[in-house]
Amino acid sequence: MLKESSLAWQPDDATRDTFTPSSAQVRAMTGKATTDSMASDIIAASPDDAATRQAASSGAACCCVVDDDLSVRQFLSLIMHGAGVDTVEFEELRDFRAAVERNDFSGRPPLVFIDIALDASPVIDNIVQLGQKGFKGPVQLMSLRGAAVLEHVNAIGKQYGLTMLPVLKKPFDTGTVVKIIRDLKIGAPPAVAARIDLEDALKNNWVEFWYQPKIDLRRKQLAGAEAYARVRHPQHGILAPVAFLPGAQDADLTKLAILALKCAIRTGEDFSQIGLNLRLSINMPARVLQALPMADIIRDNRVTMENWPGLLIDVPESELASDLPLAREIANKLAPLNIKLALDDFGRSCSSLARLKDLPFAELKLDRTFVNDCGVDRINAPLCKTVIDLAHSFRSAAVAVGIEKAADAQALISMGCDFGLGHLLGQPMPGDRFISLIKQRAQSQGRPAGDASVPTSQRA
Repeated sequence: MLKESSLAWQPDDATRDTFTPSSAQVRAMTGKATTDSMASDIIAASPDDAATRQAASSGAACCCVVDDDLSVRQFLSLIMHGAGVDTVEFEELRDFRAAVERNDFSGRPPLVFIDIALDASPVIDNIVQLGQKGFKGPVQLMSLRGAAVLEHVNAIGKQYGLTMLPVLKKPFDTGTVVKIIRDLKIGAPPAVAARIDLEDALKNNWVEFWYQPKIDLRRKQLAGAEAYARVRHPQHGILAPVAFLPGAQDADLTKLAILALKCAIRTGEDFSQIGLNLRLSINMPARVLQALPMADIIRDNRVTMENWPGLLIDVPESELASDLPLAREIANKLAPLNIKLALDDFGRSCSSLARLKDLPFAELKLDRTFVNDCGVDRINAPLCKTVIDLAHSFRSAAVAVGIEKAADAQALISMGCDFGLGHLLGQPMPGDRFISLIKQRAQSQGRPAGDASVPTSQRA
């Protein structure tokens, strides 16, 4: 199975306050699931004709994933969506071939990942028929089987005129898939190294916000999303915060914070249209937050949606941990607006915080240094567990940031960490791509996206 699989998270209609994962579910979370281990939780459904055509006609690059293992399909789908590539999942190769025969991908043949199971003959038959039909998309074979079988099927595909990519032996990691996307030059272009002024980006309306899924680690469910600023520059393309935030003036940071609040409110309304009632997180400096007329901003921009989940404001530990009276003052002002505080980079000041009885933060986000290699590092693991326990002692939710390895995800679950963010669970992506991903996940459960609801944390 995949070396670094996603947690195969789902929008789900479960609203239970407590959940104990079975051993099968833990295996699924660590990338060692089989189709049987997922069957009790998720019912996979082949995409219908309309859904396939919708993905094929959306204007974005398209990828089809053919594998009878749901966790593999979702792993690849998650990476593709983060890279700006639409995906359609197929449990059976014959369903993908039927979509090709219906000409669902007319004018834009997709990249297709095809798994070879123990019996390679059905794949060979379908590969031959795809070649005879003149399929033009790149074909990526993958399998747990030996390289000789993969190369044999690959050679047959080439013999019939298919564009066969170098074979992919399972397990493989996220970086391998990202390289395939970049080599084929599909999806969103990678960020470039450039520096611009935040003031110019704001004046020219180049700023937009991308959203990264926040996952309930125990339930394997979407629990929220964190907003990250991006700049879409006319010459440089998409720029990350490192290109425009360092050295920015407070006046421009304040404008950016106000824009983030307005966008988060609008995006929350968009999410609500497909049944997602998510509390979104926004990052901003404490000094900017303190000066904002938050009540006026929320009143002037607040949507009329029922059961508004509110917002989370993330502030760095270095700015508020040393001034807890100020933190409590800000938290008390935000509470009537249904806005909560979260503390970023938590753990750096553990020694000074451990003697306190409570903190005014709904979430404490673990510093990345504690998360990285917490599943294998004998020194880091107990430190990470201590920080998680400290968060819980303050009645705050513990959030692991920067999860990139399946072993770390498994360790965090065993340590009792509540939520997680990181490329293993989902990359930051534009709001429309986030919505597309959720719709696809709901479809894989055989129901419309509007039926999906997200349980909220008792702590947050």
